[in-house]
This record gives sequence, structure tokens and C-alpha cells, in this order.
Amino acid sequence: MSTAGLQHQLVLAHRMKRLGTETAFEVLSRAKALERQGKNIVHLEIGEPDFDTPPNIVDAAVAALRSGWTHYGPSAGQPELRQIIASYVSRTRGIQVSPEEVVVVPGGKPIIFFTMLALIEEGDEVIYPNPGFPIYESMIEYAGGKAVPVLLREERDFAMDVDDLAALVTSRTKLIILNSPQNPTGSVLSRRDIERTAEVIGNRNIMVLSDEIYSRLQFEGEPFSILSLPGMRERTILLDGFSKTYAMTGWRIGYGIMRSDLAAHMTRLMTNSNSCTASFTQMAAVEALRGDQSPVEQMRSEFEKRSRMFVDGLNKIPGFSCRMPKGAFYVFANIAGTGWKSKPLADALLDQAGVAALSGTSFGEFGEGYLRFSVANSIEMLHEALERIERWTRVNL
Repeated sequence: MSTAGLQHQLVLAHRMKRLGTETAFEVLSRAKALERQGKNIVHLEIGEPDFDTPPNIVDAAVAALRSGWTHYGPSAGQPELRQIIASYVSRTRGIQVSPEEVVVVPGGKPIIFFTMLALIEEGDEVIYPNPGFPIYESMIEYAGGKAVPVLLREERDFAMDVDDLAALVTSRTKLIILNSPQNPTGSVLSRRDIERTAEVIGNRNIMVLSDEIYSRLQFEGEPFSILSLPGMRERTILLDGFSKTYAMTGWRIGYGIMRSDLAAHMTRLMTNSNSCTASFTQMAAVEALRGDQSPVEQMRSEFEKRSRMFVDGLNKIPGFSCRMPKGAFYVFANIAGTGWKSKPLADALLDQAGVAALSGTSFGEFGEGYLRFSVANSIEMLHEALERIERWTRVNL
């Protein structure tokens, strides 16, 4: 009997209702659709460096492909890369890390996902920054945990208030997420803030996921990791990678540092989900860490320059006010003076002004009243975006 034309209801697992998304890709898709209709768009929505991957890294990948690095590798990552990552983290965080504590994954998100799957039981509480990277909340809820937001306040330059964090810790708290430099605000946690966070945790069996993916893009001072503090070594999972630092977003390669017994479980999750990270990209990552680091400093310097220019420009536009970020490549603009809510304003700027930005609510409920602009575009296009926003406000505010 033919089943052509029969309609069967798609019955999804209930947990799919708890799964969120990353709005940047949705806005990018809308912007691309407008471009296909002939509209000119300035892209300030997507969070990726606009620079090319440094040539030495590309050359290393090509050489790896020609040398046969096209097959399965160990689920935890190639031994050479794990050793180099361990040495790099040991040097930059001032602790001793072994290759057995390194898990290489395709991008940064798997470390977030695997952390939730490995550690969070139904009803466990996870404290996370809000506004913050939306995948935190999505993965907490997908794993059955309770997402507990800690408000990042503009008057503190969006750096987490440790007293606010302390007030949220309960007997159900299983994990605390830190992100510095932070997406979307560009805030940075001071060493004292991080030390006080460790003091709040005390002897509790609470784990920390320290997302340090932007650590090489901090504008002032040296980044400091909670992984470096006495007593926090076995309770910290460090997330880092190559996407932002080396303009390798499309290569999909990141890593986590954690106690070796947890690394073994993370590796099993890799085996069950991805098998392994692509072998030739791991050889490119070896070159990224071993090779010339000057492109990283050039990108960092350029992002700081662009941020200052764009913040100065926004602060001259009626209805907008903005603080200078301390790292990453985002500015988080206060739009209270416009009288608009975040999502309608972001939509209007895209549709009417041709500027793609993200609503602050894309980063959680406490993002209302803000827009995030990525400065991962040229100075010329950032000037163009400011001019378009200024023209739009003259007509619409």
C-alpha cells in the first residue's frame, strides 16, 4: 500500500522544547535574504573575526591533508596537540597541566554541552551570567537543570557582582559559569573578583565552567583564570579554543582542560557524538600555538581601535549610550533613550537602515534595553553603520 500523501504527526521528545538557539545565525540568515533582494547590509551581528586565518596555519592544514591526516584520530585529540595545549595552558595559567587533562573538540560549544550532560542532574542549579552567551541557558535547560541568572549591571561595566553571585548559591548549586572577557558585553572579571568567587564557593562541591575563549583579546592587563587558584584546580573546567584567537571559526576546533577522571567521561561523550575532531585541523592548531603569534596581537589591537571608534560614535547619536568594552569584539549599547524595546529596534535597524545588530534579549532577559554590535568589520563599514543609525534616528526618534 502506498503511503504517498499520508500525513504523520512529528512527535518530538519533550526535551526539544527546552532547547534554545543562537539568534546571531537567525539574524545573519535574515540579512542575507535582504541582500539577495538587492538591499545593502552592514553586518554587525555575527561574532567572528573578519580577518583571514593566518597563512602559516592554512599552509599547515594543506600540508597535513597532503600528508594523510584525513583519517580518524583519538576521541580526546591527537597526542601532539594535547601535549602542546597542556604546555600552553601550563605557561599561561601558571599551573601544571598534563595531556590527560586535555580534551580536543570541534569548536567551543561541545565543552559547554558535555559539561551539562556529564554533571547536571534534573533540578540541579547552574548559575550563569545574564546577559550572556545564549547557549549556556539553552544547554542547562536541555540537560534538565535549573538556569539561575546572575545579573550583569552596566554601572559595574557589566562585570559580575560577586555579592549577587553569593546570594544565588544554594544547596542545589552544582555549577557556576564564568566568562571573561565576556560575550556580549566585553566585560572583564578582575583577579579580585575571581578570588572572591572562589571564596564564595569555599569547600562546597561546586564545579566552575570558566569560558576563556576571548582570553587573548583582552585590551588591558593580563587575563586571570580561576583554574590558577589553590583549591580550584580539580573543580574547574576551562574552555578555550582557536576560533576567536586565530580567526578559525569555520575550522571548528576548541578544547577543554579538566581533571583527568572527568576528561575520560568527556572523551566518551566525544566518542558517542563526533568520534573525533578532524585530524588535519588539529595539525593546523599545532601550528597556531607553535607559530608566529603577531597576527593575534594585530587583531587584538585592531579590535580595540574599532571598539573605541564605534563607542565614541554611538555616544554621539541621540538615544544611544555605550561603555567601552575591555575585551572581545563587541559593544553593548544602552538604547533606553530611544524609547524602543530591543527586538523591535534591532529589526527596524536591519529592515530600514540596513544595519544588522542583535537585540540584547538574544542574550537573556536582562539584555532588554540594549543592542549588541560586533565590531568584526572594517573601520569604513563601522563608520557607514554609524551614519545609517544616525540618519534613522533623525527620522524615527
